[in-house]
Amino acid sequence: MPEDVEPWSPGGARTRPAAIAAPRLDPASPLLFVINAAAGAQDVDAKRAVIESALAERGRKGELLVCEPDDLPRVATEAAAAALARSTAVVAVGGDGSLSTVARAAHAAGCAMGVIPYGTFNYFARTHGIPTDPLAAARQLADARPQPVQVGSINDRVFLVNASLGLYPELLQDREAFKARFGRSRWVAFVAAFATLLRAQRRLRLHIETGATARDVHTLTLFVGNNPLQLQQFGAEPEDTLPGTPGDGSLAALVLRPIGTLAMLGLMAHGAMGRLREAAGVERFEFTHMVVRPTLAPGHRKVVVACDGEVTRMRTPIEIRVLDTPLYLLRGDDAADTPHAPRAAP
Repeated sequence: MPEDVEPWSPGGARTRPAAIAAPRLDPASPLLFVINAAAGAQDVDAKRAVIESALAERGRKGELLVCEPDDLPRVATEAAAAALARSTAVVAVGGDGSLSTVARAAHAAGCAMGVIPYGTFNYFARTHGIPTDPLAAARQLADARPQPVQVGSINDRVFLVNASLGLYPELLQDREAFKARFGRSRWVAFVAAFATLLRAQRRLRLHIETGATARDVHTLTLFVGNNPLQLQQFGAEPEDTLPGTPGDGSLAALVLRPIGTLAMLGLMAHGAMGRLREAAGVERFEFTHMVVRPTLAPGHRKVVVACDGEVTRMRTPIEIRVLDTPLYLLRGDDAADTPHAPRAAP
């Protein structure tokens, strides 16, 4: 049976009791590690060594499930179902994209999820107080408890960090191409972004509905953030207009108006310095539910969307919301004291 916990609602507000409780964890049941063989700079043997060392130190058992990127959704789904049945947790080993895939499976199954980060930016892990050193993160799992964290959805697809239409998906595709050629680093990501922005031409016509408000915009990109750390690094936090904050009660939307090449370079400089709020042509606002209706060419009903670093095509209209049901993330007791962790409920 699930453990008794306080009912969850976005933003930490406790309302009427809800039939949502933390998954039960049996310390004797092995943790299930889903390892993306392609994620991070270390090879699979090195990742195995890190996990096995941490388990041996803490006297815990674990099963290591190694898979290629194409098999990750299937393996994550099977592992999440097994984790729920065995009263254990599924642990994602990889970058934010891998974590998102495992999170979708864990959220759907209702099991707890742990994280060992191996990505370039690791926004999700850093926001929730999980060490970016893989060995430290693996050690923390032994004493961690499932705690609710907010997730968003775009057309019913769960995301942890961000989702977007327009320019940002193009940027991600360019970044992957640059990484394949020049390797994984923040500088490679920066150069790829520079190249994308220089040739940005495609504009979107969007009808956006948020509650009782509707607007028509021309934009290069619509970016939705669920991660306060990422928004803070770019200086892109919206005005505080809703209860809670992005990632803890609401989502943040950034709309980039069409601008010229020189203005685009200036925008990039503002973002690099964490001063995007000062840049012209960027609209920012909070929301909990948004419907986006793009104007598409005749016969077209899908639009390119990026979701936690993965690019796909989705049928319109696009619906983006804060999910009522949280993801139960394994976090240490001191994780709530980290600068970017969601606030604890009063």
